[in-house]
Amino acid sequence: MELDVWLNPIADFLVNAGVPAEHGPMAALALIYLGLTLLSLLIVVALLRRNLRSKKAAAKAEEQLEPAGQPEAVSRDEVTETTDPGADLIAQEPSPVVEETVNLYQRMRAGLNKTRSSLIGRVDALLGTHPRLDEAFLEELEEILITADFGMQATQELVQALTARLKDVDRNDPGQLREILAEELRVRLKDAGPDWPVPESAPLVIMVVGVNGVGKTTTIGKLAKQFADQGKKVVLGAADTFRAAAAEQLEVWGKRSGADVIRHQEGADPGAVAYDAVKAAVARKADVLILDTAGRLHTKVNLMEELKKIRRIAEREVTGAPHETLLVLDATTGQNALVQAKMFQQAVEVSGIALTKLDGTAKGGIVVAISSQLDLPVRLIGVGEGVADLRPFKADEFVEALFANN
Repeated sequence: MELDVWLNPIADFLVNAGVPAEHGPMAALALIYLGLTLLSLLIVVALLRRNLRSKKAAAKAEEQLEPAGQPEAVSRDEVTETTDPGADLIAQEPSPVVEETVNLYQRMRAGLNKTRSSLIGRVDALLGTHPRLDEAFLEELEEILITADFGMQATQELVQALTARLKDVDRNDPGQLREILAEELRVRLKDAGPDWPVPESAPLVIMVVGVNGVGKTTTIGKLAKQFADQGKKVVLGAADTFRAAAAEQLEVWGKRSGADVIRHQEGADPGAVAYDAVKAAVARKADVLILDTAGRLHTKVNLMEELKKIRRIAEREVTGAPHETLLVLDATTGQNALVQAKMFQQAVEVSGIALTKLDGTAKGGIVVAISSQLDLPVRLIGVGEGVADLRPFKADEFVEALFANN
């Protein structure tokens, strides 16, 4: 009877369209069958595409980890590709601490090659063509700083500071400006120091925020690996339930670092995931809990409310949590990264910045812009693909690597 409700109108329509009356019911059945078949095919295709996206995301995460085939006991420096041009000059049997320090510094220098060439290289060229530090020199210097993404505010502050100090230097020796510029950059760079906050009671809860595509989940994975290498027990909370395959990507990193991953189904309530992750971290006596969060457009009000909810849940379950709210920014986006930082800082009380892909841009001045304009410390910088290339930011080391002679 229920079939007749659908069949009769379709049969009448087909008869009116020219189908013989005696064939109307049969034609209607055929049409319904065809429609259901097409619907089934569409569902199968959608499921296959979703599965393919998940596999691609997992494969991408695998590629960003250390090269396969290395024994687990090998150090991070040994399994990470290095672009260190001076590695062969290191003594054959140096102290392990000295060797690691040199390798990391050389990778920092290599990662800043593009910025050093664009910024310091152009400044040096400018110094070579201007025998006097006059107004024309300062105007060209201002243009160089702006194109390196220092931003208008930081650029003007630097130029004003340099102008004020010109009276203290030999105006016929423009090379002195290089040293003064390095000093002024150090003053404006703010790093978070070498240590993470120490909570009253474990675990240390790190909430990671940022828009999609900046390398947020990859940063979490590398950070988890670094904590694990220090002998710490790590739990990862996959609270980014919006992006397809985000949890799968996080699980790949979890397996490599030995971290437990707490996840729900795609589309689940992020607050519920955060709650379960905190509970699991406390019950399992974890040292560190890292919460991944959704990264839809930073202008979306509902996303910001979602992040505030996760903060409230973490604070309710662990005293002082989240102890660090880490905003991941893509250095290659330049001033757009500064806009994102302002929005997230207003919404979720960002306490530190992780600046990724610094090796892929000539606009490393964004580090100065963020530090000086937002008064936010840069805690981590990414200067390569390896786990060890996610590094604690140190202002002195950054400036030294930036101004280093080739």
